Amino acid sequence: MATRIARSAPVIGTDPGIMPVGALAGVGPALVASLARLGLERVQDLWFHLPLRYEDKTRITAIADLRAGERAQVEGVVEAVERGFRYRPQLKVAIGDDSRHTLLLRFFHFNRAQAEQLLPGTRLLCYGEVRYGAQGVEMVHPSYQRLVGDDAVAVDELLSPVYPTTEGLGSKRLASVIGKALALLPPAEQLELIPPELCAEHGLTSLREALLYVHRPPPDAHLGQLTLGQHPAQQRLAFEELLTQHLSLKRMRAAVRSRHAPELGGDGALRRQLLAGLPFRLTPAQQRVSAEVARDLARPRPMLRLVQGDVGSGKTVVAALAALMAVESGRQIALMAPTELLAEQHLHNFRHWLQPLGIEVEWLAGKVTGRPRKLALERVAAGAPVVIGTHALMQEGVAFARLGLVIVDEQHRFGVQQRLALRDKGKEGELVPHQLVLTATPIPRTLAMSAYADLDVSSIDELPPGRTPVQTIAISNARRTEVIERIHAACAEGRQVYWVCTLIEESEQLRAQAAEVAHGELSAALAGFKVGLIHGRMKPKEKQAVMDAFKAGELAVLVATTVIEVGVDVPNASLMVIENSERLGLAQLHQLRGRVGRGAVASNCVLLYQPPLGQLARERLQVMRDTSDGFRIAEKDLELRGPGEVLGTRQTGQLSFRIADLTRDAHLLPAVQQVGEHMLRDHPRRTGQLIERWIGAAARFVHA
Repeated sequence: MATRIARSAPVIGTDPGIMPVGALAGVGPALVASLARLGLERVQDLWFHLPLRYEDKTRITAIADLRAGERAQVEGVVEAVERGFRYRPQLKVAIGDDSRHTLLLRFFHFNRAQAEQLLPGTRLLCYGEVRYGAQGVEMVHPSYQRLVGDDAVAVDELLSPVYPTTEGLGSKRLASVIGKALALLPPAEQLELIPPELCAEHGLTSLREALLYVHRPPPDAHLGQLTLGQHPAQQRLAFEELLTQHLSLKRMRAAVRSRHAPELGGDGALRRQLLAGLPFRLTPAQQRVSAEVARDLARPRPMLRLVQGDVGSGKTVVAALAALMAVESGRQIALMAPTELLAEQHLHNFRHWLQPLGIEVEWLAGKVTGRPRKLALERVAAGAPVVIGTHALMQEGVAFARLGLVIVDEQHRFGVQQRLALRDKGKEGELVPHQLVLTATPIPRTLAMSAYADLDVSSIDELPPGRTPVQTIAISNARRTEVIERIHAACAEGRQVYWVCTLIEESEQLRAQAAEVAHGELSAALAGFKVGLIHGRMKPKEKQAVMDAFKAGELAVLVATTVIEVGVDVPNASLMVIENSERLGLAQLHQLRGRVGRGAVASNCVLLYQPPLGQLARERLQVMRDTSDGFRIAEKDLELRGPGEVLGTRQTGQLSFRIADLTRDAHLLPAVQQVGEHMLRDHPRRTGQLIERWIGAAARFVHA
């Protein structure tokens, strides 16, 4: 297969990677638009759009040998079919095979024609994730095909890559487009941008070979390695991405440091008023970090500071004090958050604190439309002191009068480029605004040096007094019924519950389905209590309505995907259940857990897991039980996930990596820094080409 690809490579001297995807055969305007939603605009973007996982359809597993948590291909004959309509439509299909065992297939989304095709006696070939249900082993919404007669089953010869997709673009079609892009891969020496001597010194394999391997692994490929992102081919790609990130941040920091910024200070009257009006005193850590920020703001060069602190450590107050320094100096501040939920929470806090001081707070988000939006834009352009919103703040038509400070919350949800695009809004000749970046994901120092090479880091490393610790327990999914009974008891006492579905999948559709399945199950089991549902496929308006109902206490239980990971504050919610908790990294589990324990009532977090647990997963769940210190958890996460299960980071957009995972690939960082030094010093042209390849149109930000 590789030789066929090599033959169709273009003439040396051209760069097929920068061709638009629309130049590929069969890629029309509609497909171009779908690919653009995934950030795939050039042929080389397709080269680096790697599979999320691989499906092994090269063999058939007997039903007797199926294990929960694994994905498998099964051949069997339909033995019984049942259509149920209690609470919601459901199609159950039981199949058996020569091993004399039965597998249950469950479908919640099906049509009549589909049900009529799956008659007893029909032979099926199914592929899906195995789980234990009330009636034994089952698959929910497997992919399947009907087999005709007694023909032998034709299994695949290669592992099948499954790519991250978007609405209206299936994995198969995307795979076909990527295949066309791979046919244009240039020869190895033309594709390679890291100088050969540095590749040899650090044992880096050919980039071309690495790309072909990860897109088309041979049948004997080590699936475990590939799943964990540990295969040498994946590591080669991760190295290049980490290197590019390092180079771009270094270049950017140098460029930004050469700029000027307004000196912010004022007489401190507003800050003293705010502090006097707060119902609590700042912790020593908050005071220390606030002083570091104030020193930076008073200087004539741009502040680039990251404030990291655990969920509930009080970063927002530090941000509000910084904002008041800008207001006292006659400058505007813009605060950007990744979701409307989180932005609205900031809006609520800032209005509560600042309006009594006579400071108006403006709101700009996607859902502000028509006349209200027009008026808001006019007020911002006229100099509204504080503006809060989502990435809508970066859109065309948003103009600031005198932007002095940009605050970005949950940095890991935004790329560096997005942060800088907002900063560009405030350019005034030579002056650029200061930047304050907040994150509730504590990062170990070693990683922070690489992930945030363009930022100074401050840590709020203590929690305010009076926070009730959250009791954490891990329970096997086999005891699911007990957990649901516990929820029933909590609801009966008037408390509220989160149920988090953490299916890490390639599409929002499957994530939404998993949440819908749990919602149906809980609605049936908790008769008399209202159960709400929130997932990434819902419209912002719908999500907001559900969240508002939960906050108002109208819903007893909220079933959600990890959409609620950041920024939701419901003091009455005192119980959280996290499904498939073994699949998440410690940082994400910790973020989720931080949503309970916000009130005075003792709170609990239940980590539901699918047995059997691997050693790593066991250790991770133990860490969650042992400590609630985010910094300890971050260090432990780094230690454990060196070799570990890394599901969960790329899907959350952490640090905007496509391939690399900072925690998994931390061992590459020393070599990355060495190669980076050489390239910045001796190979400026190749450095520029690397940044262009990986960052694309956003490369202009590197020159800040």
